[in-house]
Amino acid sequence: MGLTVSIYPTFFGGGRYHKGMTREDRSEWVRHRARQLGFARCGIAPAGPVRAAERFEAWLAAGLAGSMSYLHRYIEQRRDPRRLLDGARSVVMCSLSYFQRRPASGRGADGPRGRIARYAWGADYHQLVKDKLWTLLDGMNRQFPEPFEARVFVDTAPLLEKALAAEAGIGWIGKNTLLLDEQVGSFTVLGAIVTTLALEPDPPALDECGTCTRCLQACPTGALRLDRPYQLDARRCISYLSIEHRGAIDESLRPRMGRWLFGCDICQDVCPFNRRAAETTEAGFAPQPPAPRPDARAVLEWTAVDCRRATRGRALDRATRSMLRRNAAVVLGNVGTRADAAALRRAAADGDALVADHARWAMERIETRAAREQTMRTRRTLHYRCQQCGHSNPVGLVPAEYDPRTFVCEHCGNEQWVELPDLLTADGKRFISHRPIEED
Repeated sequence: MGLTVSIYPTFFGGGRYHKGMTREDRSEWVRHRARQLGFARCGIAPAGPVRAAERFEAWLAAGLAGSMSYLHRYIEQRRDPRRLLDGARSVVMCSLSYFQRRPASGRGADGPRGRIARYAWGADYHQLVKDKLWTLLDGMNRQFPEPFEARVFVDTAPLLEKALAAEAGIGWIGKNTLLLDEQVGSFTVLGAIVTTLALEPDPPALDECGTCTRCLQACPTGALRLDRPYQLDARRCISYLSIEHRGAIDESLRPRMGRWLFGCDICQDVCPFNRRAAETTEAGFAPQPPAPRPDARAVLEWTAVDCRRATRGRALDRATRSMLRRNAAVVLGNVGTRADAAALRRAAADGDALVADHARWAMERIETRAAREQTMRTRRTLHYRCQQCGHSNPVGLVPAEYDPRTFVCEHCGNEQWVELPDLLTADGKRFISHRPIEED
């Protein structure tokens, strides 16, 4: 929850006593000071009923929040921020960019690399944003003479931050349900100051998504869909599955998670408004190991001490060690090789049933993929030997359902009927049902 402070007239530290400041003057000062502190955008919404609350409650009622039961609590406070602070008149909403360019993926020295969502690359954003908001609030205390109270919130209170940010004019809620700004993009985190101070509100932002559907088309799990823009099915969202969901991940969704070990940026990566976004200047967001490309095999074998060392003071701490190891097993199942089998066998025998289940699934996936890749390699080297001159003629890739056909020998020109048993691998073995077999 937020922290409550009572603010009274102060005259220390270079404070000013501006009796003649209007609400507009105060609002402009707040916005200007927020930009000085490094916030990408700052806007002001009136403290009152949140217009998007009804839509939020319908989303909850439809069961689209999955197992996030905490969202069903404190509904009255979510409907109206005045429930969080008696006499509240204004909500100051600030956004802080965490955007950084994407480094290359692939295999590290010891195993395949997973991916971590950008917001979790560095230090915990909660503290970064909160520190800036307290500095802003301290400046408001010094600048404005009348007594007022305020509470600071950063993503931990029953406050509809994105809806209030849209009402404050610092962005609109896009079709991917994230806050979007034409200049800043969507790679931002939000913070709020709910205050009894009277400030002039900003006009709400206008939706600029237009006919674009890139985010809806790019979602690999169907959490976002073309037939329901502006609505997220959290139960299928990679971020929810890897961070919020405590249990087993549906087997049908595991392959679609790809390399994502913690969170997901896909619907943001494809958004046109993020192409022009400037990189963050906030040093706290600089990548710290294991971000941005964790070694999935190493994460799978983390001890409790390893996990604490890697996640303490980070957004990564939101997921438990068991969940992170579960996620690592999914990554290995999707991109790992037989070189990862030993680590997966150890995990499959682990006392943590959640990890063991996903490790066994990953082992099966790797073996299936390895067999398929071997078949593909074999299929690319298939040939047949001409019955007339004995020349070896390359056939190339054979479809899954092979139909007998005529071929012309490239050496002697003899036309002959070739059936599946006539095909040979590069080492002269017969090829039956896409599997090389020994001659009788």
